[in-house]
Order: sequence, then structure tokens, then C-alpha cells
Amino acid sequence: MGKILLKNGLLVNEGIQKEADILIDGERIARIDSDITDAQAQVVDLEGKLVTPGIIDDQVHFREPGLTHKGTIATESKAALAGGITTFMEQPNTNPQTTTIEKLEEKFRMGAQSAYANYSFLFGGTNDNLEELKRLDKNACSGVKLFLGSSTGNMLVDNEAVIQRIFESTEMVISAHCEDESTIRANTARYIEQYGDDIPVEMHHLIRSEEACYLSSSKAVDLAKKTGARLHVFHLSTAKETDLFRNDIPLSEKKITAEVCIHHLWFSDADYKEKGTHIKWNPAVKTAADRQGLWDALLDDRLDIIATDHAPHTLAEKDNVYTKAPSGGPLVQHALLAMLDKHKEGVISLEKIVQKMCHNPAILFDIEKRGYLREGYFADIAVVDMNRSLTVAKDNIHYHCGWSPFEGHSFGAQVAHTFVNGHWAYNNGVFSPERHAKRLTFNR
Repeated sequence: MGKILLKNGLLVNEGIQKEADILIDGERIARIDSDITDAQAQVVDLEGKLVTPGIIDDQVHFREPGLTHKGTIATESKAALAGGITTFMEQPNTNPQTTTIEKLEEKFRMGAQSAYANYSFLFGGTNDNLEELKRLDKNACSGVKLFLGSSTGNMLVDNEAVIQRIFESTEMVISAHCEDESTIRANTARYIEQYGDDIPVEMHHLIRSEEACYLSSSKAVDLAKKTGARLHVFHLSTAKETDLFRNDIPLSEKKITAEVCIHHLWFSDADYKEKGTHIKWNPAVKTAADRQGLWDALLDDRLDIIATDHAPHTLAEKDNVYTKAPSGGPLVQHALLAMLDKHKEGVISLEKIVQKMCHNPAILFDIEKRGYLREGYFADIAVVDMNRSLTVAKDNIHYHCGWSPFEGHSFGAQVAHTFVNGHWAYNNGVFSPERHAKRLTFNR
């Protein structure tokens, strides 16, 4: 790869905005300054465009191996590039599940063969693989995933003694899906008795309720305090849960962290009537008051990361009756655009978006030389045209499943370019056929 000179962009990075040039040399950012010249570089004029570090998404389900009719590492990582996402961390509930070191390394081989964005994978904890988890090197992957509530893939960990031993046995970040299973089962049984399998989807947030979420997340936080474990709670969905987390110390000093996902910031239970099972997620999209509480906690830094929980299913699967329709939906292509719409509405600053989607994932997972626009760092860069709109439609959706919960919505910006390790990976709707993605490395 030669040199690329990005001229005249508006850089949003490390809490400030400034007009500057970026010189890319090979895989890295060589220089950031005003009015750079280099006769050997390919010049790209970004006048009027927004330039950010590449987005790091710490929670995706790309469905490979075993569920590739829904999506693959190749298809979904390409869709991620169209959304300015240059790095993803994929979850272990595939088929087979990623619950042994052997299966984890198989996943990494798949990533090396087909990923278009930088990649890592989470190791799945279960009721019976503690000894395998103990053998896992702390720099081998992005962390450990525990399903403390059941979801796609049936990886529920419900043995409390085992959960405590996992918390005591690893230095890695433990990312947890927190919903109380007994509460959900009782609620489900009650609604099935009333409606049978065709439960109105409007009841989803009452079945996978605030109580179910808070019981589980508060218990996980208490256990992390007791054991000193490094806990990261995935996809908070209720305002009540946000008070479990601190904003009085820097992220680098936090032992207990949390994130919120795009869908919980965008939708509410009022949207079930129109969207139906297409916005059925676990944890459930809840009330407008919960959504506002999540925004408040995100903006005051109780919540540390914005992620997607990208989880594609086919439309045929999603269009089943409630009890048979799987939870999850595709989001990586439009996550950044959704947050930029909220910026245009005055809800969140550009600097805060970059903090939550770029810097903080790099800090939280100790990712090496990514997440920032800095000299010497890998040139993972997103360029956004804030003056071009994009109406989501079937013909511009890149997910293998072919649909989006945002269909029909017009976003007020478009991702123009995405660079991965200095390579021009996405250019105004065109993907490079070459792959330059790398396995993530960590400083732990």
C-alpha cells in the first residue's frame, strides 16, 4: 500500500473538533497536521466532511459458523464498513458454540479468511467449562461472555456457584447478558395461558420486564464488587439499571462498566404496533421513560459504550408468531447514522458519539493502537458526508438477511469512506474486493 493524504476534513477526536489533514503511510497514520503536502501520496479532498476514528462495535452476532443462512462474517463485516465500523467483537452463541479454546481458534481462522473489518471474538462461559476458561490467555481475545438470561443459542449460565467461580477465575472483561430467567419464564407462562403462542408483541417488554433485568444486573454488579471481577454489562434497557453504575471516576479506573445499544436509544414500546417482531430484542425495547433514562445515563457517563448487538434473522423467521419469532435484528450499517441523526436533533454532541463508539471501547477492552486518530495508530477511519441523506430501502441494505428495522427512514448523513488499516475499504457505496482486516491485539 502507498500513501493516502486526506485533506481538509473536520476531525472529531479526543473531545475536540478541528480542520486538519491526515497522512496515511501503509497501515498507520503517519502525520496529522494542517496543510500537509506529500508528492507521493494519493490525495483525497474531504472538504466539508466529518472524519472520525473507525467505529468499534463490541457486540455483534455474525452467525458463522452454523447459522449462515442469517449472515456470515464476510457479509456482515462488509455491511459494517458501510456504517463506518472498522472493528467488531463477535459473540459465542454460534453453532458450534465458542466455548473451547479449539473452537475459539477456529473462529479466528474464519475471521482471517473472510473478515473485511478488524475482528475479535468472545469466549463463551457455560455451566461446565470453567477449567477451559482458566486456560485462556488474557490477551487471546476480547473477553468472556456470560448469558445470565437465555437468548438465541441457549447458552444460559444459571449455576450461581459456577458464576461466582468464573468471576473469581479470570482477569479478562466478563461481558454479561443480564436478565433473570425465572422471572421471564413465569411471565411467559402467564401470557401463554392468556394468548397461546400468538402473544401480542406489545407484551414483550412486560415479559422480559424491568424486574427481570434489574434482578440480574444488580446481582451481577454485587458479585463483581465482592470478587473484584472486571464486569461489563451488555445492552442495558431500563432506566432503573443505570443507577448501578458510576460516573465519578475515569473509565480507565472502572471495574464495573455498562453499555447501551442503538435500538434501546431509538425505539420504545410505542413502536411495537408498527414494527411488530422486527423490533423484538432481548432485552426488550421498553418504555419512552426508560429510553430517556438511558440517554441521561449515556450523556452523564454512567453508561460507557454505544454498541449494536447486531443479530440478523431472516424475515421468514422474524415474521412468526411471538413465541416462535427469534429476538434480534441487523444494525451495523446504520448505527452511526442513527447517532448522527440524534446529534442533528441536539441530543448528543459529535465528541460524545466518538467517545462512546470509538475511544471507550478501545479503553475498556485494552485494544492496541485503535479507537483514536493518532500518529502511529492503525489508520482505521470513517468519513461522513453530513450533507447527504440516505433513505433506507431494500436496494441499499447490505445485510445478508436483506431487511432493516430502519426501512423507510431517511437519515440526514451518509458514510462516504471507510479505511481499514490504511486501506480504502469502502468508497461511496463501493466495497474494495481486497481485505486488509486484522485480528485485534490487546495491552493487558
